[in-house]
Parts: sequence; C-alpha cells; structure tokens
Amino acid sequence: MRSIGEMARDSGLGVSALRFYDRAGVLVPARVDPVSGYRWYGPGQLDEARLLARLRRAGMPLADIRLVLAGWSGTDTGLVRKLLESHLRRLEQGLSDARGEFSTLRALLDRRENRMTSLRTATVHLSLDAPELAAALDTVRFAASADPELPMLGGVLFDIEPEGLHVVATDRYRLAVARVGVTGYDGSPVGVVVPSALTDAMRALLGGEGPVRLSADGDRVTLEAGNRQVSGQCLDHDFPDYRRLLSLPGGRRAPVDVAAFRKALETGPVRSAETGGTDLSVLRVADDGTVTLCADGDESPDRVAVNREFLLDALTAGARDRLVLELDAPTAPIAIRRPDDEAAFSILMPVRLED
Repeated sequence: MRSIGEMARDSGLGVSALRFYDRAGVLVPARVDPVSGYRWYGPGQLDEARLLARLRRAGMPLADIRLVLAGWSGTDTGLVRKLLESHLRRLEQGLSDARGEFSTLRALLDRRENRMTSLRTATVHLSLDAPELAAALDTVRFAASADPELPMLGGVLFDIEPEGLHVVATDRYRLAVARVGVTGYDGSPVGVVVPSALTDAMRALLGGEGPVRLSADGDRVTLEAGNRQVSGQCLDHDFPDYRRLLSLPGGRRAPVDVAAFRKALETGPVRSAETGGTDLSVLRVADDGTVTLCADGDESPDRVAVNREFLLDALTAGARDRLVLELDAPTAPIAIRRPDDEAAFSILMPVRLED
C-alpha cells in the first residue's frame, strides 16, 4: 500500500490532484482510514495514476478520462483508441485556430508599430535622493525576469514624470512597484527599461547620502553620484502598461509580523506544485483577521496558494518589521504592502491547486 504522499511522488500527480480525483470518483484510494481520513492506494493503482497523469498533461477532459481509465484494462481497446484519437484531433484543431488568431494579432501589431517611431529621442534630467532611490530599487529588483524568451522584462522600468519616478519590475508571476520623489526635473515624461545588470551597477553607486543625478537621453541612461557615474544603454523594448496590472479586487487586508511570518513559512506545511517541483504555501485569512498557513488536509474554499520562495523574497523586499497582506479569491493576485507607504508594494500571482 502507498500513502497519498508516496503515490504523489511516484505517479507525478500532486497530493491536491489526488484528492480532487478521489472526490470526482476517478481514482478512489483502496482504503481510507476511518479515524484520520488518510488515503492509502493499492499496488495496481500506481499504473492507473501514471496513466491519469499522462492524460491530464495532455489536457483531456475529465469525462473522457473516466472512460479511458474504465476501458484501459479491458480486452476491447476500441473505445480507448477512439477517445485518444478524438482528443488529438481537438488539440490539432485548437492549435490551428490559435495559429490563425496569432497570425491576425501579429498583423495588427505590425500595422501599429509602423505608425510609431522606434527611436527614443526624449531627454530628461532629474535629481533624486540617493537612499530613497536605493530603497526603491531594493523593493523591485527581485521581481525582474531572467527569462531569455522575454527580454523586455529583463530589467527595471524607470517611469519618469515631473511628479515622481516609478520603478517597476515583473516576471509575469510577480510585480513590484516603488516610487521616488524628484527635484530639479528638466524634460518630458519618459519611460526607459534599464537592464538588470545596469540596475545593479546603479544600486552599487548609491551607498552615500544626498542627491544623485539621473539622465535619460534617447536610448541611454546615466546615474551620477558625486564624481562617480554609471551609464549604459536601455533595453530596446517597450515595457507593458503596468498600471493596467495594478487593479486588484478589494481583498481582506491582514497585518503580519514579518519575522514570525517568515519563520512560519520556512517551517510550516508546504505543498508541491502540480507542474514542477515548486514549494507552495497555502494561506487564508482567519476569522480574527490573521493570516494562517493551511495544513495538508485543509480544504477551505478561500485558501490561496502561492510560490513560497516568491513570497519570502517579497517579504525581504518589503523591508519592514510589519507588512500587510491583501488576499481575495483563490484566483486573485496577492498584494504585499507597506503600512506606511502605499506607493511601494508587490503582487504575486496565485498558483492553482486543483483542476
């Protein structure tokens, strides 16, 4: 007999997925402990679970999966073959339809780009407080992408306006924003994407007090601190409109003591993501307004799963003893906010626990 954890490890299905398929009547454990409710699987169920995992990765609908499993061990495999062939045709048709839609989208993008100039000719100069800029870069740097397939996200956006400088980074799964006050502003509003390596070089320059000078001239950005400076080319890509990503549903706000919460995350229960080996922490806001970590058997409908490493990074970047977590539905992003600075925060995308 295999425990549910052993079955998850050996089959490629996550523990939460095994529970889901049990409730759906697709893969019911051979025995359930009447006292603890713990699930145990028989030797022959491992092959079924591995087959289920393959069908699941192929995106087969649950109704068809039921029939495939029911007919797999029979002598007449005609139904199983028909179901596999039918699903493959659906996938091929879906891929063909998607190719057509993407072809249309590319044409629309080409026409839009032809109406716009690719040259960045704006010039702007401004003064910033060195510690304030350093803190802002520390707040967002962890969220910059390292994915070579998405070079436009491989840096930090410097969104420069007379009212202030917003620095923004995202890798699709997390987004961080911070604001810096400006003085001595000269020029037009401009947004430049500073490569991660150049961002790090700028941060290394910000060890002192007092003002620093930031300049953006076309595709080049320069930071001057006293008699030292660092300069380099910006990424030749447009950053996505981050303001559209900041509209979050009004979730429940829960203050957390960062040190205690970090310890709870590092030592508390984790689940494995159903794709890959990512450790997930499952959170919910208790009735008393505190954030709690859900135990393995907790099936509360309002629980939210999040990449534990990303959450720990966000707590570090928050740079406060107390932060505020904002949680809503299981599919809504999680916000990590500073109680004393609404302009500096990060957003983490939730991770789906079940089908």
